[in-house]
Amino acid sequence: MKTQKILYWIATALLSLMFLGSATMYFVKNADVTLVFENLGFPTWIIYPLAICKIGAVAVILSNKGGALKQWAYAGLFFNTTLAFFAHYMVGDGEEIGALIAMVLLLSSYFLGKNVRP
Repeated sequence: MKTQKILYWIATALLSLMFLGSATMYFVKNADVTLVFENLGFPTWIIYPLAICKIGAVAVILSNKGGALKQWAYAGLFFNTTLAFFAHYMVGDGEEIGALIAMVLLLSSYFLGKNVRP
């Protein structure tokens, strides 16, 4: 159980850093992010709401409160990561590895969290 707890916190911490880092980029380097979104074919109006949702999802996951809300947070991050992977893959810009890493961390955090933080 101790090993699972350590692995859970490593996965959750790295996942949180990835999503908080990307949300920060959405605010700090908005012009660069706007170009990426345009190249991927996404509307640019979604950048700020997406950043806010990422921050909120990480906050909910780390707080471990609101059972159904926590499930929605994981689901939102799952859909975001899946969409990011396929968007980068279809465009062929070679950036899909970040989404794969995020998916592994997300699934690890989710399934280990069911045992560690029920």
